[in-house]
Amino acid sequence: MNTMINLINNHRSVRHFEDKPLSEEQIQMIVTSAQAASTSSFIQAYSIIGVTDEAKKKKLAELAGNQSFVETCGHFFVFCADLHRHKVVSEMEGINLTESIESTEKFMVGLIDAALAAQNAALSAESMGLGICYVGGIRNNLHGICEVLKTPEHVIPLFGLAVGYPARENEQKPRLPYHHIYHENEYEQSPDQYRAELEEYNKTISAYYHERTSGKRADTWTEQMSHMFEKKKRMYMKDFVQEKGLDKI
Repeated sequence: MNTMINLINNHRSVRHFEDKPLSEEQIQMIVTSAQAASTSSFIQAYSIIGVTDEAKKKKLAELAGNQSFVETCGHFFVFCADLHRHKVVSEMEGINLTESIESTEKFMVGLIDAALAAQNAALSAESMGLGICYVGGIRNNLHGICEVLKTPEHVIPLFGLAVGYPARENEQKPRLPYHHIYHENEYEQSPDQYRAELEEYNKTISAYYHERTSGKRADTWTEQMSHMFEKKKRMYMKDFVQEKGLDKI
């Protein structure tokens, strides 16, 4: 395998960082790498907000579920779906683009563009020896996040990316089996095979937790997922997105 594939396959989330900020050069490289990602029809429907203000980082950490590493990481990036600039395009060109901007399709474009850009940013950071952790917890309270970041209409913060110098690295969690993720030509519909693959994965995950916690934990993946999905979470999201002028049509 080449260096890039090794880098990708060595990924693990880092939540403990040294007290050391990123340099301006590192920040620019990460953002430039993000911008090099593919974007649907050249729309570039995303923005990145870098948070350096200590008070703002502390508030974001609280809003994200009291995740302290958001405050202590070397730099915190927030990736946003952004159709605000296209509203400005509408005004500049004298064409009413509201129906298109507020469509579900363009909202999906913003989500996808932001995710592609973020993964480029993550790989760029990791290639410099930095650690990263995605933070979906900012969606716990998007009204509060938008107030802190002063985001306008048609802009929705999607997730954060904490980046910094690793103080400690976690073990890598085993992923789902290759054949459970990859379907060739059509979606695998055999319920027996599907369940068998999940049962096998449950054994792998249970063993992973048992070893990692010295026997204090041995839950399976399907147990985790059932408990997680059983708790209704962020159910305000559809109303919030539409309040921001997206996914309305």
